Amino acid sequence: MSNETGRASRRAVIVGVGAGALAAGCTTYGRSTDPPPPASADSPAAESPAADASASAESGGGGAALGSVSDVPVGGGRVFGEQQIVVTQPSAGTIRAFSSICTHQGCTVANVSGGTINCTCHGSKFRVADGAVAGGPAPEPLPERDVVVDGDEIRLR
Repeated sequence: MSNETGRASRRAVIVGVGAGALAAGCTTYGRSTDPPPPASADSPAAESPAADASASAESGGGGAALGSVSDVPVGGGRVFGEQQIVVTQPSAGTIRAFSSICTHQGCTVANVSGGTINCTCHGSKFRVADGAVAGGPAPEPLPERDVVVDGDEIRLR
């Protein structure tokens, strides 16, 4: 759409900008839809972190260390972004772990405060005790993750 001078009309510009904003609003954060490339038998990537954690757990040591119980406040929690996990301590000595990827649009949750795990992308909140949706647009609870407590140390299982 253009007017007699060849310039785009105001309506065409607004419609074009609106369509671009609409498409941008459909972005998924933190998740890839592409499958990971296959690892060759002779590459270091052939051994997965899950396999390492599993082998370590079978030997009694558990998987990768996340931190200590004393690092996780009672009634709150801590986000471990690199491992995509959030660990909570709803009551003294009770340790729970969940995926840190919000079930709404795939953002990583930002923090744990006020008894909820909070995603600041769109305002979803999840309960520290069970990962259930406490508010916001998230359609499902955060998936639970396996951890083991060895003394004061929290490890991935």
